Amino acid sequence: MVRDLAEYEKALHEVRATEDHLREALFGERPAAYAHIAEDGEGRVVGFALWFLNFSTWRGVHGIYLEDLYVRPEARGGGHGKALLRELARICVERGYERLEWSVLDWNTPSINFYKSLGAVPQDEWTVYRLTDEALARLGRP
Repeated sequence: MVRDLAEYEKALHEVRATEDHLREALFGERPAAYAHIAEDGEGRVVGFALWFLNFSTWRGVHGIYLEDLYVRPEARGGGHGKALLRELARICVERGYERLEWSVLDWNTPSINFYKSLGAVPQDEWTVYRLTDEALARLGRP
């Protein structure tokens, strides 16, 4: 499903993660990421939410950053995405986290409309920056 998501986002060429990478991140000695899956009525996995903790210096508490939310095309509209987001919101409320955040591609109108229908508000005043590959290596060299 990670590859399916990357293909949908027109970024399949960027996927480097292997099953071993995911197994270590989710189930290793020091898990750094968490995941929930959605199943259909017959027990088939139809979606997932992969997330990790972030921290707000302004609020002084943790939050959840949703790295990926994906529901297989044939299962969309069945409430799986909403159920996954509802579970993450429940975790936030239960643990006293004050934010549930994620990014969405500007062109992904179906997802944007879905998120807005849940009451999510875009943070248009912020621009995401990223260092990867050679730029990251160059900056990280002693």
